[in-house]
Amino acid sequence: MAGTGVTWLGTPTFPKAARAALGDTQLRRNLRKATHTIRDKRAAAVAELADWERLRAAGAAIKDSALANLDVHLERLEAAVTARGGVVHWARDADEANAIVLRLVRAAGADEVVKVKSMATAEIGLNEALLAGGVRPVETDLAELIVQLGRDRPSHILVPAIHRNRAEIREIFRREMPSASPGLTDDPRELADAARHHLRLKFLSARVAVSGANFAVADTGSVVVVESEGNGRMCLTLPETLITVMGIEKVVPSWRDLEVLLQLLPRSSTAERMNPYTSVWTGVTPGDGPRHFHLVLLDNGRTDALADEVGRQALRCIRCSACLNSCPVYERTGGQAYGSVYPGPIGAILTPQLLGDLSDPQQASLPYASSLCGACFEVCPVRIDIPRVLVHLRSKVVAAKSGASPEAAAMAALGWIMRDPRRFEAAQRAGSLARLLARQGRISRLPWPGSRWTSARDVPAPPRESFRAWWRRTRG
Repeated sequence: MAGTGVTWLGTPTFPKAARAALGDTQLRRNLRKATHTIRDKRAAAVAELADWERLRAAGAAIKDSALANLDVHLERLEAAVTARGGVVHWARDADEANAIVLRLVRAAGADEVVKVKSMATAEIGLNEALLAGGVRPVETDLAELIVQLGRDRPSHILVPAIHRNRAEIREIFRREMPSASPGLTDDPRELADAARHHLRLKFLSARVAVSGANFAVADTGSVVVVESEGNGRMCLTLPETLITVMGIEKVVPSWRDLEVLLQLLPRSSTAERMNPYTSVWTGVTPGDGPRHFHLVLLDNGRTDALADEVGRQALRCIRCSACLNSCPVYERTGGQAYGSVYPGPIGAILTPQLLGDLSDPQQASLPYASSLCGACFEVCPVRIDIPRVLVHLRSKVVAAKSGASPEAAAMAALGWIMRDPRRFEAAQRAGSLARLLARQGRISRLPWPGSRWTSARDVPAPPRESFRAWWRRTRG
């Protein structure tokens, strides 16, 4: 479970990890069933709104406007939170954010914290940092709890344990939960009751809670968390100290902007018209909720991503996971193959930008973890053109390669061939010989270096006759 920044230590490149995942038939069955179920429900929820496309356009415009004036909105947010009794901390990277949280937990005299599901805290490896500092983190989201107890890695933004079925979850609970009944079955209600019993004492005894944030409103300093189970509400109201770690891109200027985003998020994520629990808090309120509130504003590569005119649209992301559920690559490989806290299409464009080192083989492999079919863009509630960013990042991967890259050598050779009509026609004749390898109009295996392509996909057989040959034969 060790993590560094956004990716996990020792993670192979995506092609290697994907090949291993493709061999796990149980994983593929679990993923197919779950993604198709969520996808179908989302489509039905979206179809209820005649103005869905207008909402998408509004959501994209709101996020772009907020990002264009991010410095102004963040300063307004800090002033509003401070005026209402909260404390704001600025963290440049994961190490700084973890140090801030650990210091605050120790100052509160706690050796255990309850956590609301949070991508930002997973991104910075907060759980590992807390454990190293002598503090036990307790995940309270059911899926996150399953991952934590199973000493596993999450594989989905919304449903981290999507790769597990009920029988596997039952075995994890039997093995790791002292309070679980030996006769526990895989009935969903029994599993939920076991988790509820396990967490109840944690909620009542916790002195410190750690959360992420879906949004923050600059006008009032309000922070918003949406969830479906109620565990977040318990964490946000019972402990004496609440620490929220929030990526700086989550700020929106006003409540009017929030109105649009809160229509887009639930339908795109859980296929609900409204989340069962939408928690909003503003600083500290005497006699109600936590007595101390700390907001940690996290950069961790976001400012660098903001400087990229094409790639910055990834910062619009509201973490709905619709792109994962629609992606044919994710459906077959699962999230762990991406080696990142952020899996799927959004992870393929967000992770390399946050880490910013496309000379690293694992990061460089992520922009290629896509067929560029465009399904992710069609379902994104804030219209992130993920295929365009993938192609953009692929060009940066090639540019980051030291020396003569295979791509550069191939393009140079192609340029030499195409500069001379005789060479070009000879190459066409040679290429037509590949028909000898075709079966039913497809070529499944080519010699090296063509084998690099056919190891993962077929090649259409070339036509029997080139255009030049056809023109010469028919036009004389």
